[in-house]
Parts: sequence; structure tokens; C-alpha cells
Amino acid sequence: MSHPSSDSHHDDDFLEDGIPHVSVKEYVTGFVLSVILTAIPFWLVMGKVLPTPTITTLVILAFAMVQVVVHMVYFLHMNPKSEGGWNLFALIFTAVLLVIVLIGTLWVMHNMNTNMMPGSHDMHQMQEAAQSLP
Repeated sequence: MSHPSSDSHHDDDFLEDGIPHVSVKEYVTGFVLSVILTAIPFWLVMGKVLPTPTITTLVILAFAMVQVVVHMVYFLHMNPKSEGGWNLFALIFTAVLLVIVLIGTLWVMHNMNTNMMPGSHDMHQMQEAAQSLP
């Protein structure tokens, strides 16, 4: 029984049993990037650096998306070559489903709020109508 040595991996950085060949340097790089991508949004919020909360939210969401990619690449070792491309395909499918569910949920909640909840103007009209009844 032979054990794979440090130089017995394929050109695509995978060992014979399909496990990716990963170095400590890659883990440290991922960790440093994660810390930076966490510290910058924290500073943006605590320092009130950006002019509006909407811009701050959008910037934080952008940093979150970048951090998800960093985690997938450096810690989960997902790339187009891993598992014959099935990891990437599953990730894309999951992302599409997530977007559909989130957009659908927001759409339903917005329509329910718009169509079922009386606004302050509607409440005022209902109170006037109730007071005019004998």
C-alpha cells in the first residue's frame, strides 16, 4: 500500500483519492482575507463612514458575497475541477434556488403588506365612517 507523497499529485492539484492538495499557506491566506473582509464592514458601520444606511447596507452585502467566495475557494476548495465540476454545478443550482426563494418571499410579503394592511389614510377614513354611523 503506497501513501501519496508531497510530489505525487496530478497537475490539477488533486491527490490520487480525489482529495485536493492544500497547503498551510492557502489556509492562512483564506483566514487573512476573511478577517479583512469582516473588519472593513465592521469599521464602516461603527465609524459611520458612508453617508446613508442604504449605501452602507449595499457595501456590506458586497463584502459578504466576496467573503462567501473566499470561504468556498480557500476552505471548501470548490473550483471547476473539483469532483468533476459537480460541486460548482451544485453551487450554481443552489444559488439560483436561493435567489428565487428570496425574491418570491419579498414579493409576496410586499404584496401582502400593500393589499392587506390599511394605511394611515385608510384608517382615518374608516374612523370617520365609523363615527358618522348612528
